[in-house]
Amino acid sequence: MLFNSLHFLVFFPVVIGLYFGLPTRWRAPLLLVSSYYFYLSWKPAYGLLLAGTTLLDYYSGVRMSRLSTPTQRRPWLYLSLASNLGTLFIFKYFNFFSDTTAALAAALHLPLAAPTLALALPVGVSFYTFQSVAYIVDVYQGRLQAEQHLGRFALFVAFWPQLVAGPIERGAQMLPQLRQPHGFDYGRVASGLRLMAWGMFKKVVIADRLALLANPVFDHPQRFAGLPLLLGVAAFTVQIYADFSGYTDLARGAARVLGYHLVLNFRQPYLATSVGDFWRRWHMSLSGWFRDYVYIPLGGSRAGKARTQLNVLVVFFLSGLWHGASWTFVLWGALHGFYLVAESLSAPARTALGRWLGLTARPRFQQALGTALTLALVAYAWIFFRANTLPDAFYIATHLFSGWGHPTAQLPTALAGLGRHFAAELLVAAGATAVLALVDYRAERGSVAAWLAGWPSAGRWVGYAGLLLALLYLGVFGSSQFIYFQF
Repeated sequence: MLFNSLHFLVFFPVVIGLYFGLPTRWRAPLLLVSSYYFYLSWKPAYGLLLAGTTLLDYYSGVRMSRLSTPTQRRPWLYLSLASNLGTLFIFKYFNFFSDTTAALAAALHLPLAAPTLALALPVGVSFYTFQSVAYIVDVYQGRLQAEQHLGRFALFVAFWPQLVAGPIERGAQMLPQLRQPHGFDYGRVASGLRLMAWGMFKKVVIADRLALLANPVFDHPQRFAGLPLLLGVAAFTVQIYADFSGYTDLARGAARVLGYHLVLNFRQPYLATSVGDFWRRWHMSLSGWFRDYVYIPLGGSRAGKARTQLNVLVVFFLSGLWHGASWTFVLWGALHGFYLVAESLSAPARTALGRWLGLTARPRFQQALGTALTLALVAYAWIFFRANTLPDAFYIATHLFSGWGHPTAQLPTALAGLGRHFAAELLVAAGATAVLALVDYRAERGSVAAWLAGWPSAGRWVGYAGLLLALLYLGVFGSSQFIYFQF
């Protein structure tokens, strides 16, 4: 079920009405049933997989809670990890590694018939798998008490607002909320609905409109060079942020209506002043997961500079692979790893250069310059994330700055996806993107909610009405899937 579908438009008010209308003891069961209904609406078989891994993780956690030493708990840890990571490997990575092995064998002229599996990737499997892995590791290490109530643990894994695309929640943050009653609070509900409306604006007004510009360029890049490619990359750079952060706003807003707090997943990432800063702002729940369960166990920054840089490269290689079973994603992750290593190694030289150029005496200009350079590097890396194949990615990456002799010759083809009124569509996209940039800039300076609270009441209601009208009249509706649902 998509948040931007008629199905959800019926599902959401029905669930909210029943949730606050039922006695408190029935609310958690309602959420669990509605969460499985939400997930099964894609494909019923997915629910069986979700239920099976949930039962195994629950039992493993309970068993570990009754054992006193790590040695005794370790078999249950391994069983749970094998189940979760094995499921992820079979459904998401088996064919990728099989095809890679077959290609390598063919290159070496070795006879090898690599098997493939005709399995559809379950929606959101990477998200709920990582959430369960974090839970089971925390229980094993004694940082978290195992949840003894099966229904509550099942709801923790399957909570519908964040089930298919995060944020990736931790047991210590989410399980206590599932034990508390949540009554109706007008202010909280109104705040959640506003956040949902803003998330929907990002998705249907900005992201889905910019997709009409980005898709023709990325689907047939060899038709273009120079300006059209640059426009396509710029469009996708805004699209993916509006799409994914829009989903997160919808998820956090829906959870807030119900009385639950989901962790912040984005904090104005395109205002970052370095790539390291970008990753402290982008998909924060995933970045935190890799930090706590991969980077730190590998030694983090405690084992010397060379080992630290190697750990960074490993983390971002795995992060790229997490995003998709394709070499394009692997290279995207590796490129960000290279960015971070280069940033770290060049820090003293950049500091000296800043002093020599007088930039340290102009901190605002230095910050703006850092933001511009970071955004350019991040946008360039998005080429590998979005490209359908490695040859497509390399073509775009190497032809961005060629073919500028006649920069407008290929524009009609690039803009064809926007339809006959492409000029108006571009104007709407630019205006909506400017609104997003303004809100992010304001959020960087302080709470947007507090800022809105300072407006006159009439001004706020005019703003809310304008947002709803924009959704109704400027939204691109067609039940377009959120980009991160494929992960």
